[in-house]
Amino acid sequence: MLTVLDPRLSAAGEALRMAPAVASLQGKVVGLLDNAKIGTERFYDHVAEILQARYGVAELIRRRKPDASRPVPEAMLAQMRGADAILSGIGD
Repeated sequence: MLTVLDPRLSAAGEALRMAPAVASLQGKVVGLLDNAKIGTERFYDHVAEILQARYGVAELIRRRKPDASRPVPEAMLAQMRGADAILSGIGD
């Protein structure tokens, strides 16, 4: 039997909902989640500069996963809970 995974559902089969978009990043806290691949940290250095200089982001919470192939550890997610928005990216 073939199982098809629906990206709109959680592992428990519950519907996932996107968080509402923030109207502005001015004065907001933004999380940058690095997946630990080569190039992501350097890319996020550039993104951080742009977010603060052009969009008025007040604070950045930067975290780097221990490795790209595993989910984000719960403790790391907890550290990012205060963010108004989180960017998660893949880099090589």
